[in-house]
Amino acid sequence: MASEKTKKQGIIALITGGSGFLGTSMIHEFLQDSSPVPVRELRVFDRESLKNTEDKRISFIQGDVRNKEALTEACRDVDLVIHSAAIVDWGTKSEEEIMAVNVQGTRNVIEACRSTGVKALVYTSSLDVLYDGNPLIDVNENTPYPERHATSYCSSKYQGEVSVLEANGEALHTCSLRPADIYGEGDPYHIGSLLNMARGGFYVRLGNGRSRCQHVYVGNMAHAHLLVSAALLNGNRKVQGQAYFISDGPPSNFFAFFDPFVQAAGYRIRPENLWLPRWFAYGLGALSEGIAFLVRPIIRYSPKMSRFAVTYTCTDYTFRTRKAKNDFGFAPKYSKEEAFIRTVNFFRKSSV
Repeated sequence: MASEKTKKQGIIALITGGSGFLGTSMIHEFLQDSSPVPVRELRVFDRESLKNTEDKRISFIQGDVRNKEALTEACRDVDLVIHSAAIVDWGTKSEEEIMAVNVQGTRNVIEACRSTGVKALVYTSSLDVLYDGNPLIDVNENTPYPERHATSYCSSKYQGEVSVLEANGEALHTCSLRPADIYGEGDPYHIGSLLNMARGGFYVRLGNGRSRCQHVYVGNMAHAHLLVSAALLNGNRKVQGQAYFISDGPPSNFFAFFDPFVQAAGYRIRPENLWLPRWFAYGLGALSEGIAFLVRPIIRYSPKMSRFAVTYTCTDYTFRTRKAKNDFGFAPKYSKEEAFIRTVNFFRKSSV
């Protein structure tokens, strides 16, 4: 159990990937008076610089999870590590780079935690630990990992998760969170791309509109990290060595979910009802990847459409989240309406 002195003074926490989309939201949640994990120091470890670091509790450490020495130094005197640094890939990065960051980088974090006496480690995993390209409907945490994964990225997140869960023990308590598709202010993966399509005046949807997936507001996902961190630090044995799916709403079609954000941000969707058949979109994804590969000696870029992105968007993937509620009391901190307003207001401002 955490001592009363620790509770009053606050802990020292470290977030890898803290400058990113989810990481910055976690920083915001940590610094709230209502935070379930009070901190006296919050260390942010990332390759990218951190903006808005006025709070004196924040210290930024520029580093890469592939660097064991830098990680070990960053973990000294730390009570809690939240490991969110990763390459989020939709089929456009090299396997070598993905594995070096997402697998070996995660193992470096575990080693750093062990060697410096960190008490708790929370891993930001992915839905993709179960994804093999086939539909997944109403699955839960008891669903076994597939024999083969759809991409190197899926495999890397699986290997990272297994390493973290197997590291759970008496000295280091670990767990893993599998977020639904995260959206919110600054969303770099979904809304930004859709707004770019709307700005261009040619908005296309993939599939037939019947596939369903799940989402989670970034603030609620950050809140889940803090809740499970508190559970680990307070000796809740239920969460130790466990993985959890996290979502804050029912399944829906990807475009049915995000179209209202685009429209509320002030953009027209034109054509109003253009859906590209899956087979056709998949071909365009293959073509985009091929072009990116051919020009790579001259310029490196990641195409917005890839075969994996098409397959993922057009395939059912739904799951249950009762385990997180039962084991560590997860419930959305932000309502669907508040999440919508916050997200739309951000993208309205950013488009001015």
